[in-house]
Amino acid sequence: MTIETLSLSTIGNVPPSTAGRIVTPALRRFFLDMPKVELHCHLLGAVRAETFAALAARHAAPISAADIRDYYTRGAKPVGVLRVLRALERHLLLEPDDFRRIAYEYLADAAAQNVRHAEFFWNPTATIRDTGLAYREVQAGILTGMRDAARDCGISSLLIPSIDREADPSEAVEMVELMIASRDPRVAGIGIDYRENDRPPEMFAEAYALARRAGLRATAHAGEFGMPWTNVATAVDVLGVDRVDHGYTIIDNPDLAADYAARGILFTVVPTNSYYLRTLDPDRWAADHPIRRMSELGLKLHPNTDDPTLHNVTPAGAWELMYSHFGYDLAELEAMMLNGVDGSWASEDRKRAWRAEWPALVRGLSQGLQVRDPG
Repeated sequence: MTIETLSLSTIGNVPPSTAGRIVTPALRRFFLDMPKVELHCHLLGAVRAETFAALAARHAAPISAADIRDYYTRGAKPVGVLRVLRALERHLLLEPDDFRRIAYEYLADAAAQNVRHAEFFWNPTATIRDTGLAYREVQAGILTGMRDAARDCGISSLLIPSIDREADPSEAVEMVELMIASRDPRVAGIGIDYRENDRPPEMFAEAYALARRAGLRATAHAGEFGMPWTNVATAVDVLGVDRVDHGYTIIDNPDLAADYAARGILFTVVPTNSYYLRTLDPDRWAADHPIRRMSELGLKLHPNTDDPTLHNVTPAGAWELMYSHFGYDLAELEAMMLNGVDGSWASEDRKRAWRAEWPALVRGLSQGLQVRDPG
């Protein structure tokens, strides 16, 4: 069997493996075919480049073709992802059908990677503020895309409206009130994202308390690079989240990490995160990433794409990176697959069926694979 290095078409321009893991064509097929859930993906970070260009033309957005090329280039000096997301909010997603389209396309792309179930984020605050659209009509557009993707592609999904932490905390409360007024079982809970700097999670405790009283689930971006571990602690022990998105700086408090490991709290990690955001040395980003230390501390992890089209990564590619760059073996990845099932907000009946079916599928796919390390 021919041994290949990582395919640029699969994982963008990520450099050769620091873990020394070889990825064969058969292994690459394994990562594609294994059943998956995705729990940490931003709808606006999953917009196809051609869709971005089409929406820009349709709405006469003040964005050039060169801008769009830069948005989707993850080179030595990539354009910041937040800039792209804000451009979408202000200039491109102006009608409910725009949201239907991008939701459908994201889920169709995920289903082609054998993602069986996706739980994805959408930030309503800027949309409502900048476009004048009503929350209810935008939610309806996204839910239509989800319904159509389930029919056409067989993928189930849940929507997670997410607090824009750069906005005022009162707007977070307003977002939750709008969710409650437009309640739908496919809108399962809330999250919080955008820049964590100077916007600690406790600022949004009122919105989380309201959501939990209404029976909504909760997650939160906390403890990304450079942000204190106390943000993770606040998210878990004050906001009462069911799982944590990123959470890397929990390694700075091993005792607390051990407590969260014992409590089975899931951390949805992103293997491309540090490389594309340049928070670690590009030559050592995988070796120095906190993900491995999180595993050593016993934490439950599950890998995700975050912003797949902007990070140049597919769901299969994210799992491949966990093997090739981070050094996890196939048994460890199978355990992470089940972590995702357990940490998802799908129905218990559906999760029970996945737990029963997926391990046998994975082991069948892995039979006969050549797993080789150099040297």
